[in-house]
Amino acid sequence: MHAYTLASVAVPVTAGLYGLVGAIRGRAAVRHRRALDRWAVVLADPYQAALERWWANDAVQAAAARLLLDGLVTVNHRGNLSPAPAAEDPARAPGHALPEAVLAALRRRSAPATLGSLVLRDEEFATVRREFREARPELLTVGEPAGAAKPGLYLVLAEMLFCVFGLMSLQPDGDAEWTAAWAAWAGVVAQVIWFPVYNRARGAGWKKDAEAVEAARLGPPHPALQALDVRDPEAFRRLRVSRLRTRRGRNRGRPRRRRTPAETGGHLSTG
Repeated sequence: MHAYTLASVAVPVTAGLYGLVGAIRGRAAVRHRRALDRWAVVLADPYQAALERWWANDAVQAAAARLLLDGLVTVNHRGNLSPAPAAEDPARAPGHALPEAVLAALRRRSAPATLGSLVLRDEEFATVRREFREARPELLTVGEPAGAAKPGLYLVLAEMLFCVFGLMSLQPDGDAEWTAAWAAWAGVVAQVIWFPVYNRARGAGWKKDAEAVEAARLGPPHPALQALDVRDPEAFRRLRVSRLRTRRGRNRGRPRRRRTPAETGGHLSTG
């Protein structure tokens, strides 16, 4: 096989492959930027960011801290939370779905209750938490779809084998043929290097989207938790106790049960 033939195949194919890398890299960068833009919506809401954290700094703990800072609930030494008189004022509403859900759950209780009990036993509160989590925008897929370019890769492998076998049986004659042969060899080597370059370009090795999730999970605590720790360390400690306690105490703190008219009448007649 002639050296010029091999060079005329290997060099243009190599140029085309690296041109494809540039196009895919640009497209993947756009998709990655869009993914991080959507994740920025999550990070803009500190309660959404706190969803990824462990119980000590999670969104439920942060919501309760916000209520304590606003004077809407109180917490005793056992970690039991109860609505404060200020919670009856509509103008003092928390202004966010999660603290409002915690306050509503406490209002449904017949006695003070712990955060752990609300999380474990309050179905309405669990529904609000689930809906709040589902409202989070998902990250877009950054990489190219798996298997989308397999036929093209098979063609590249076939072209590489063709060039390698041709170069191994080649006997160049003269400087021009040697130059063409070396150009063909350089093209084949560049094609071998192209495979990992291609994987990185299509996003297979990118971790920035995962890093964004990890940054949210391991980032600084919610501002309400930081403020409560500074303003009232004792309440901050009690709130952590409240999050750990899941068993009902003597007060039980079960949801209020509305009495029927018959029960009310019977109670009055007994008295």
